[in-house]
Amino acid sequence: MVKVVFLILFCFITAAHADTLYLKNGRNIQGLIKSENENAIELEVNAGIVKFKKSEIDKIEKVSSEEAVRIREKWEGEQKDLQERISQQQLEEESKPRKHEFSQGAEGILLAVTLNKKIEASLVLDTGASIMLLRKDVAKKLGLDLDTAKFDMQVQLADGRKVNAKHIVLESVKVQNSEALNVDAAILLDEADISFGEGLLGMSFLSRFNFKVDQKEKKLTLEKI
Repeated sequence: MVKVVFLILFCFITAAHADTLYLKNGRNIQGLIKSENENAIELEVNAGIVKFKKSEIDKIEKVSSEEAVRIREKWEGEQKDLQERISQQQLEEESKPRKHEFSQGAEGILLAVTLNKKIEASLVLDTGASIMLLRKDVAKKLGLDLDTAKFDMQVQLADGRKVNAKHIVLESVKVQNSEALNVDAAILLDEADISFGEGLLGMSFLSRFNFKVDQKEKKLTLEKI
């Protein structure tokens, strides 16, 4: 946040040779006059609009229309650079390895997973599952109507059984602050006796990361690829 504020201020103070308001308190500010009446002036700066009362202003120096065009072009370039820097910072932050605590249950490693930014489900980490697998009741919590859905795939469970499932794409799958978008998942349609909580967190999510399981510390490290 500090870096972003610094960049915005940097853009603000680099607007040289613009309209200049000299204030009665001894300060001055540069920008482009957006509107003016007998009581106030709105000054457009790279970071937004600033309004001043005429009573606060000692004098005004204005630039030519040609210079104003050059200033706007400069602002547009600075804003583009700013957005690129912010995007780069976000990418660098997202790519940092992140450690997430998990619990150990009878089924295996249990993780709290947020689906579609709507609900939280307790899923078992399964590196042997090629796709995320969710129970039908989890799908209903997501607002998916599967009562009349026909299966379009079959999944094979660890014990060798094949069960009917419905393929979906989850908009977002998030383990604490590690997120993957557009993740393939399968919704179980059969009411089978399946002992893995609310589902499996499989490779359709995990393959988006370099991951490491620390059983001693009970932490899962995810590093976005």
